[in-house]
Parts: sequence; C-alpha cells; structure tokens
Amino acid sequence: MGTAIIFLLVALLAVFGTISAFKNKNPLGILFGAGAVAVFGFFSIMTLLGLPDTLP
Repeated sequence: MGTAIIFLLVALLAVFGTISAFKNKNPLGILFGAGAVAVFGFFSIMTLLGLPDTLP
C-alpha cells in the first residue's frame, strides 16, 4: 500500500512536470512526463482500487 501511495505522489509530480514542459514547449519533457503519468498513475490507481479485494 505504501508503494502505491508513493507512486501516486510521483504521478502527481509528473503532471506538474508535464504542464511545465508544455509551457516551455519541450517535446521530450512532454513525452517522458506523459509516460510517467501513464505508468505510475495507472499502477497506483489500479492498486488502490483493487486493494479491498486483497484484504482478509
């Protein structure tokens, strides 16, 4: 559970980084920022949504 929360915070920071990359018109920053949001965000949201099923 702790890993999912940390990854959610990383995804939120990646959102701010992606917005900053859009403001600076940095295509590589947009690519890596959006990729980080997709990967870390998907993992953390799916882990937190599936968590009640795994609890005893």
